[in-house]
Amino acid sequence: MIIAGDIGGTKCNLAAFEEHGTDLDLVARQRYATGDYPSFEEVLMHFREDLHKQAPARNHIRAAGFGVPGTVVNGRLYSLNLAWAVESVSIATALNLHAKDVVLLNDLVATAFGLDKLSPGDFISLKQGVPEPRGNKAVIAAGTGLGEAVLYWDGRRYRPAPSEGGAADFAPRDDREVRLLLFLKQSLPRVSCEDIFSGRGFRKLHEFLDPRVIHSTFGERATVSASEITHNAIDGSCPICVEVLDWWIDAFGAETGNLALRVLAYGGVFLAGGIAVKILPRLKESSFCHSFANKGPMTEILSRIPISVMINEDAPVLGAAHRALAVVGAASSDLF
Repeated sequence: MIIAGDIGGTKCNLAAFEEHGTDLDLVARQRYATGDYPSFEEVLMHFREDLHKQAPARNHIRAAGFGVPGTVVNGRLYSLNLAWAVESVSIATALNLHAKDVVLLNDLVATAFGLDKLSPGDFISLKQGVPEPRGNKAVIAAGTGLGEAVLYWDGRRYRPAPSEGGAADFAPRDDREVRLLLFLKQSLPRVSCEDIFSGRGFRKLHEFLDPRVIHSTFGERATVSASEITHNAIDGSCPICVEVLDWWIDAFGAETGNLALRVLAYGGVFLAGGIAVKILPRLKESSFCHSFANKGPMTEILSRIPISVMINEDAPVLGAAHRALAVVGAASSDLF
């Protein structure tokens, strides 16, 4: 059996799969709130207990794979959005595995590996575009943080490569965003893209636009306010929330276009993460695609790039599971 998961700053999605050659069949799945546990090992122990209840006869674990929010170096996660220490050695101990049978990979890389495990119905097109055969592809995900990854064609298949583009400096596009940058620098020594294009960015924009308007979640973590602000925006109950969501989408479109430029994603761009799915109705009617392509002399080229939203959030779990399957040799060695 293969254990896999998508580990985030807000939630952990874990699943168990039964192996059938190079295929995996889902046995069980659970979602856990990250903040409810002092360590990832505690989550794994809880999952093993739940798994035993759901599938008592299936308890032999051969390997495990996890998409994690940050950079993985020598089997250890370095992350700004997760308080836990996550290491392959301690995970292996918790699952009674050898460290070599535990795969930790960046969550956007896991998502990229999971792309071809999804069906056409798992995607909603924002712009049809004209994909370039075997052209680079890009994945961007806004949630608790901002993740980015690229898939490049190596002559036989697409290979994902990680990025920490969310940590790049936020670059204002106009006078309002210049004022926003100056406003944020009053409380932040450095303003990154992730400070804006993540759940915590919504309240920052709201406080900048009108600090006098305070909603019920503003006393909680900034990421909690994102749901309230987007809900208010979609139902039109707060004009400031409406302005926040429209601005965030427009600016996020520009940042997604920046990623497409940096990696020449002529094969397509995929929006992952929880925020895109939650605001999908507004996203489809927004200025996102215009801001994405509005890059001066590159506008015409970027206008041809297809843009899709992944509405199935299982991609990182599937990607991590198949990487773990490959590591234990159940899949062909050329997957590496």
